[in-house]
Amino acid sequence: MADFPQRSPTSCAPPPAAPEQPVRVVPLAVAGALGAVLTWYVWSRYGNTSGALLAVGLGLGFALFHSRFGFTSAWRQLISVGNGEGLRAHALLLGTAATLVALIASGGLGLFGATPQISAGPIGLGLFAGAIVFAIGMQLGGACASGTLFAVGAGQSTIVLTLGGFIAGSVLYTGAFPIFDGWPQVPGVLLSAHVGWLGSLAITLAVLFGVVLLTRIVQARRTPPPVGTVPTARGLARIVRGSWPLLAGAVVLGVLAAAVLLVSGTTWGVTYAFGLWGAKLLQLFGLHPETWEFWTAPRNAKALAGSVWTDKTTLTNVGIMIGAAVAASAAGAWKIRAEIPWRTAVAAVLGGVLMGIGARLAGGCNIGAYLAGISTGSLHGWLWGIFALGGTWIGLKLRPLFGLANPKPSDSAC
Repeated sequence: MADFPQRSPTSCAPPPAAPEQPVRVVPLAVAGALGAVLTWYVWSRYGNTSGALLAVGLGLGFALFHSRFGFTSAWRQLISVGNGEGLRAHALLLGTAATLVALIASGGLGLFGATPQISAGPIGLGLFAGAIVFAIGMQLGGACASGTLFAVGAGQSTIVLTLGGFIAGSVLYTGAFPIFDGWPQVPGVLLSAHVGWLGSLAITLAVLFGVVLLTRIVQARRTPPPVGTVPTARGLARIVRGSWPLLAGAVVLGVLAAAVLLVSGTTWGVTYAFGLWGAKLLQLFGLHPETWEFWTAPRNAKALAGSVWTDKTTLTNVGIMIGAAVAASAAGAWKIRAEIPWRTAVAAVLGGVLMGIGARLAGGCNIGAYLAGISTGSLHGWLWGIFALGGTWIGLKLRPLFGLANPKPSDSAC
């Protein structure tokens, strides 16, 4: 390793960032007022835990937009041209979250009476197939679970279609639950149950360090285009007007992911809410999803019968969209584009449907399975990531059918 490069090379220097656009005053005022009023309402009506989760969600949306933190783009760049910058940011996010999760779980820490509940995700056919299907979907839909939420908040019209497909796919899964239930699986593996929390953290950080080294080796061999830049403010204004360095965003998101555990006692998740929203929407139209097998399970029946403002994933999801709207408006980037090519629209909806089904099959998405799994020392998180990389490769092969471009080595930025 004596000749290992100290910096990961790219084919050229990244293009200079353009100056930020003027603040979008009206969207900023609307999003800011909505965030403040909704947080007050939820906190006063549903209690400390619900209010705090919504507030954490606002922070997640703010950080996701300003750092443009992507899971979809990171895997696309790695597979297409060998640029591992995004995956190295994942490693920092995962390492930050894993460190804080170990501290919280080992100390039994929690706010508002919460106690950390850490469990291993099962390993089986559903996990493998779900990760592949989800990854295909995110490459067609243009965003992952968290990316869909912050892009919708930022006013990206195409991703609204992805969100609609995501909800539809989640509803399809819950309606067809008997078909998907009972697929072969074995109990999961939780590292802390075998080597304690210190040992679990040490193993996780060591593997993440190996991922960083591997991506640097791949990048040194392929010399990919640099990652593109986005408009940004300068100086202290960059904190509220963006864009943040990717690694700074990774640390902030890792802290906020741990905050979800501290407040609620369980890890951050996204996709359960989509099925819940879809089921409640069906009820508004006089249908009865509460009779479906999925929604007759005690936990699910309680969620469907209760208010969405008591559902953890709904609270953080709504917070992410509003927080991203605040961030995008402050950065002058909030805008709605009315014209969407029909093939792009089809890909967005189809990608969302695949993600909705895949996330439920796997028991989570890039957040609920990948981030939560790896940060808690559950083996299923690593396996989800490996199979998702395979699904990404398939998704990249399908993108041109819908007029979607992939990064190429000859590009000036990827």
